[in-house]
Amino acid sequence: MGETLVRRPIAARDTKWAAAVARRLALLGVRPNAVSLLSVVCAGAAAACLVGQERIGSTALRVSLFIGAAAFIQLRLLCNLFDGMIAVEGGFRSKSGEIYNELPDRFSDAFVLVAAGCGASRLGFERELGWAAALLAVLTAYVRALGAQAGASQQFCGPMAKQQRMFVMTLACLLSAVEVLLGAPPRALTAALLLVAVGSAATAARRTARIVRELESR
Repeated sequence: MGETLVRRPIAARDTKWAAAVARRLALLGVRPNAVSLLSVVCAGAAAACLVGQERIGSTALRVSLFIGAAAFIQLRLLCNLFDGMIAVEGGFRSKSGEIYNELPDRFSDAFVLVAAGCGASRLGFERELGWAAALLAVLTAYVRALGAQAGASQQFCGPMAKQQRMFVMTLACLLSAVEVLLGAPPRALTAALLLVAVGSAATAARRTARIVRELESR
């Protein structure tokens, strides 16, 4: 990829702390592809927490696992932030970098969303809802990539792009911890998965419409 590489707009990328961390990681010899793969490990750890809490009776341990899931989801996003910064600002871009940048994200989304469906059990259809949310999340990325292949600009718009999906799931994990503490019915994960599924479908439709308009206007 040349210097015209288009990156997802992330506000944190322009902050001093992010630049300092990325610079330090680059000086330590950390490579962006390794950070991209680490994001999948973080997502897998979040998934393990979400699935594991359903099989545990201890309130304290379930709360800890939900908080752990939220933390690992955020670590996944930090990996997604720093891999690109190390690659571009650190000068470690590689010919296969775009594969490492994109493909792990698809696995990470699926791990978190499918696991959330497995870890929720209020209504009985959460597993299917988790898979639906995961497939629709992948669809948003596919539409973006398809548009770029057809010659349109990269579409990162929402309402349920990657950052929004993971914010919703992080919030759902924290609310689930509160539900466990209060002994309340477990609604947060189910509501979050429904929001992600509907929002992802709307995002795919919106991106498709933008891409078609752009291509047809040429």
